[in-house]
Amino acid sequence: MTSRTTTRPDRLPTQAGRSDGAAAVVIGGGLAGITAALELAAAGVRVTLVEGRPRLGGLAFSFRRGELAIDNGQHVYLRCCTAYQWFLDRVGARHLAPLQDRLDVPVLDVGHPSGRPRLGRLRRTALPVPLHLAASLATYPHLSLAERANVGRAALALRGLDPMDPALDGVDFATWLRRRGQSDRTVEALWDLVGVATLNATADRSSLGLAAMVFKTGLLSEPGAADIGWAHVPLGELHDTRARAALDAAGVRTALRTRATRISRGTDGGWHVDIEAGPGSAERLDAGTVVLAVPQRETHALLPEGALDEPDRLLGIDTAPILNLHVVYDRKVMRQPFFTALGSPVQWVFDRTDSSGLAALDGAAQYLAVSQSAAQDDIDRPVAELRERYLPELERLLPAARGAGVRDFFVTRERTATFAPTPGVGRLRPHAPTNAPGLFLAGAWTATGWPATMESAVRSGLTAAGAALCELGRPHRDPLREAAV
Repeated sequence: MTSRTTTRPDRLPTQAGRSDGAAAVVIGGGLAGITAALELAAAGVRVTLVEGRPRLGGLAFSFRRGELAIDNGQHVYLRCCTAYQWFLDRVGARHLAPLQDRLDVPVLDVGHPSGRPRLGRLRRTALPVPLHLAASLATYPHLSLAERANVGRAALALRGLDPMDPALDGVDFATWLRRRGQSDRTVEALWDLVGVATLNATADRSSLGLAAMVFKTGLLSEPGAADIGWAHVPLGELHDTRARAALDAAGVRTALRTRATRISRGTDGGWHVDIEAGPGSAERLDAGTVVLAVPQRETHALLPEGALDEPDRLLGIDTAPILNLHVVYDRKVMRQPFFTALGSPVQWVFDRTDSSGLAALDGAAQYLAVSQSAAQDDIDRPVAELRERYLPELERLLPAARGAGVRDFFVTRERTATFAPTPGVGRLRPHAPTNAPGLFLAGAWTATGWPATMESAVRSGLTAAGAALCELGRPHRDPLREAAV
């Protein structure tokens, strides 16, 4: 699929030197920026999307390694992620990232006294909440009978929390769990099993408000809310190729390899956005609306004076890393599409053989992606050290890997993969509108109520575009309302 992409946009038209109120500049080509650009264009606004990288997709992208298409990291979404599903529909890609029919998570424990991996499963039934998980919890072999009973009591207590209550933001999730009788083993084998993957932090480093949001929405809202979906093609097909085609069809001008260097207010009240696409290519875009959809530190650097009351709060929003290990075996070593592990440093393992193109090249080989969230301890380890640490662990978890040839082992690191969901972060996250008319913020780190997920990014883009269109007096539908859980 091809798309029309410029590396340097022409200057947007102005009249008598005045900014064009019907024009918008979106800075940042991740999911938030793509979403905002699509929604603004759908309402008849002329949009230029500026992205410094040579591709769209932000931190959910693909690259080539030899003949294989590699995702920088394993990304999943849940059935409750209705905004991200809207995005997939908008770019014509829902069928390329299907959901499970029903939640089914294989959980391998290699810390069992027998020394052999012990398999448990977290599965749901079609029964109403909370009975949909009752059978799975009752037979979950990684917790004692007493621990399972205590999980049920904590889950009922969670249902009574309001994730938007500011008081929850300052409390850590681990403290709340301990007060409700959750053992260290229960936290490891259940709460952190889910929480680390969704929050990118362990319970002791997670805001209770964000944790309550994850568990209430994912596990305690609708029976199918936690069913898992993931791309069966490279992420670049969804977030770059198809997204670019959708932007082109909407009339959005996309400028890659182009970065914004300054945002300033014009004498007429409009905005000037200075951009560069390389040495000697400085240019100015004029617009009535600007959406800043870049990470918090980049946003802080570009914000005009007075746009936020306390702009330095953005610098208090910390980041958390995610590490991904990629292993290509000379034979099949795993039958499930994915599993998660206990008693091992390995967290989640996905089979990427088909999506990477390896299956078409060699039907006998298998490519596994190991996704390690909250990876502060490993993010800077040398590749050789990571190989020595993790290949034996995969052999413990997957007996078929013992003796298998390793054709390739490599690492992708996202040191600032997400914002850190630490207690107190909620009061630092800004809303989409700023003090400056015509200037709006977007990004998974803004005040969406969600942790740093693809869902949060899309929601932020929809919110920013909606706020901009309201200010412009443009009629528009509200996809967030349509996509409400």
